Amino acid sequence: MTFARQQTATAVAARRVAGVDEAGRGPLAGPVVAAAVILHPHRRIAGLADSKALPKEERERLAPLIRARALAWAVAWADRDEIDALNILGATFLAMRRALLRLPVRPTHVKIDGNQLPPLADLELGCTAQAIIEGDARVAAISAASILAKTHRDAMMEALDSCYPGFELAAHKGYCTPAHLEALRTREPSPQHRRSFSPVRVAFGALPEVQDELPLTGTHMEA
Repeated sequence: MTFARQQTATAVAARRVAGVDEAGRGPLAGPVVAAAVILHPHRRIAGLADSKALPKEERERLAPLIRARALAWAVAWADRDEIDALNILGATFLAMRRALLRLPVRPTHVKIDGNQLPPLADLELGCTAQAIIEGDARVAAISAASILAKTHRDAMMEALDSCYPGFELAAHKGYCTPAHLEALRTREPSPQHRRSFSPVRVAFGALPEVQDELPLTGTHMEA
């Protein structure tokens, strides 16, 4: 390796900043999905932004570019059972932990969208971490993660649509739309519906109640 290439490789290794974001905290059905992305400093991806601010066509254009040009990326999720067992915040943190563990290279620093960090000390990543409010709009690596998480979750919900006819999961992706609420009034919730969310509890005939905050215990954690 030439000296110039060695310097470039060293610079890349020194800037392994992983952006982490999630998709699917609010829906009544389906998993919560998280992605972790380490962008390559010399492979620019134009157009990165918060996935919520991008039209579907732009997200679908950017997602394969991110996977092709990023230094590393990973996607993971927590399913409906885990959401109901841990609560949605705990399940989101679980999905984020899984995404970080699945990265093929270790980050030197982690930037996570939001105002809270998931517990990371036991993962032994050997890196620093920070939570950044509106990071999906301010940090390119988090924007990239938000796009991968959103497009992956959308594809999952579209695939689940045919398994649970009548709910139009492909159309609303499990979110609380008038059509989705009407479907819950006329048919039994599917196995993908989050029992701990009030509209789903009501559909099962239970009285609405505030969801308890449960601590993360490490159960269901994947290595």
